[in-house]
Amino acid sequence: QVQLVESGGGLVQAGGSLRLSCAASGRTFSTYAMGWFRLAPGKEREFVAAISWSAGRTNYADSVKGRFTISRDSTKRAVYLQMASLKPEDTAVYYCAVLSTYRGSLSRTIDYNYWGQGTQVTVSS
Repeated sequence: QVQLVESGGGLVQAGGSLRLSCAASGRTFSTYAMGWFRLAPGKEREFVAAISWSAGRTNYADSVKGRFTISRDSTKRAVYLQMASLKPEDTAVYYCAVLSTYRGSLSRTIDYNYWGQGTQVTVSS
């Protein structure tokens, strides 16, 4: 069993910052990359950021470039999302996920194998 547990969500004013964490536990699993996605009310789940596990290569959605930073700690099997200059449109449930096999993209939801339960981020105006 693979478990991903997110933490660090909360309520913040526009322009503020939050740091999300995601820790993996359970049986050993293949990890090509880990990513963050978000789901806002009335919208589909969308890609936010991803990081390849060995090389540390990062990929961001255009909507968060320059504001969010993804990082990882291989020894802890953890991934982080530092969010700055938050906007009300960033309000969503944020999920971390594991991509075991690279199929040409780090941003496709369907390619990710394991998912956390999510953590709520609310940005007030």
